[in-house]
Amino acid sequence: MPALIAVTGATGHLGGLVARHLDAAGRPLRLLVRDPTSPRIPALGSVTDVAVADYADPDAARAALEGVDVLLMVSAHESPDRARDHATFVDAAAAAGVRHVVYTSFAAAAPDATFTLARDHFATEQRIRASGMAWTFLRDTFYLDFVPDLVGADGVIRGPAGDGRCAFVARADVARVAAAVLLDPAAHAGRTEDLTGPEGLSLADAARIVGRARGTEVTFHDETLDEAYASRAVYGAPDWQVDAWVSTYTAIASDVMARPTDAVERITGTPPLSLDRLLRA
Repeated sequence: MPALIAVTGATGHLGGLVARHLDAAGRPLRLLVRDPTSPRIPALGSVTDVAVADYADPDAARAALEGVDVLLMVSAHESPDRARDHATFVDAAAAAGVRHVVYTSFAAAAPDATFTLARDHFATEQRIRASGMAWTFLRDTFYLDFVPDLVGADGVIRGPAGDGRCAFVARADVARVAAAVLLDPAAHAGRTEDLTGPEGLSLADAARIVGRARGTEVTFHDETLDEAYASRAVYGAPDWQVDAWVSTYTAIASDVMARPTDAVERITGTPPLSLDRLLRA
């Protein structure tokens, strides 16, 4: 009997895409969701069941993962408790007998990463490494899909990114890679894959490409750190969230995500999307 694959975040964009790829391959699939009544649960023929689980609830998570061989763990929504909740879920997966975890991590995950949320990802990777389960880490850069959303109502992208570059990756490409790894996990065990798009773009480059696609002028303004914090203070978000927003740009400035890799094409056989192609599609 084929290994049972479980997909978390099945009502989200990435988890839903992965589930559809696995369904097309005809593999038995369990979806893990927080709300079993959600209309966003994919209706797929290969789904054997839908289980309810929350990363912060160890008992529900363990019950939901019983019998699962391979698990796609999509990182939880940003929160100050995310690293703790991830650790709870990882421990539950190990206790349930999961053999292999494929985790959606982040580029340059480290305890002192410039992008503050990448520190949670590093902590989660370490927890998985210590769990005894086989693992594969998919470290994507910032999503290509969100680049147009960086443009303000005045047609300006603002942030302290300088001339730094980022090889933004499309969510569709991350989903294709995740599905390929889940279908042949042993071939990717113990590997950390840096998932990028085909080119390193500065935000000035991104502004020109988005502007060309829209037929309007889009520009980039390189804020100072003081300007960045002041311009985001109006939202009244907690400090950890504002730090994350600002460090999105300082991480780009650091060039830690500038270099494209061959991982998407090597694993899937198809090159990753560029920003121009994504916008034209």
